[in-house]
Amino acid sequence: MTITALTLGMILSAYLAGSISSAVLVCRLRGLPDPRTQGSGNPGATNVLRIGGVSSAALVLFFDMLKGALPAYIAFRLGLDSVSLGIIAIAACLGHIFPIFFHFKGGKGVATAFGAMAPIGPELALLLMGSWVLMVLICRYSSLAAIVTALLAPFYTWYLDDRFVLPVAMLSALIIIRHKENIQRLLKGEESKFSRKKPPKT
Repeated sequence: MTITALTLGMILSAYLAGSISSAVLVCRLRGLPDPRTQGSGNPGATNVLRIGGVSSAALVLFFDMLKGALPAYIAFRLGLDSVSLGIIAIAACLGHIFPIFFHFKGGKGVATAFGAMAPIGPELALLLMGSWVLMVLICRYSSLAAIVTALLAPFYTWYLDDRFVLPVAMLSALIIIRHKENIQRLLKGEESKFSRKKPPKT
């Protein structure tokens, strides 16, 4: 792979896009508590669901996925190779995890990573969402659902379009690494199960 100015520009752009914290902005606009100080402390859709309800969480999920999908899709349309696509998608996730605009305190990057995978095709997007929802319904652990879905993603991709197995595997590895502490808590039986709290009254 040759690192070109275009690739470097896309990596930087992806990181900056990922650094826009949808959870923090949506909560501010809706008069909700800062998700970094409430619930799990994770500025992501699952925590916003706990503190702000379905509509707020849906907005966060959409924009977090969009942060991953747009850079990956643009890079693909520009004809960049699969390794570059993976690095650009990871840059968007790293922006979400370590956002420069929000004191480098971000989320786990799950929605952004799955969003980066989504442009591969609607079938993959449906499989990813379906796997996550099914696992949450079965085990009630959001973290375990994300880990299992990340593990399945490369196999789904191999079946649907094997050109993108490498970048998807790179993203899956990042998701699993980000869930290291969750894995430790799951093994100890200390991980919190998913539950939705009613949003605070204003």
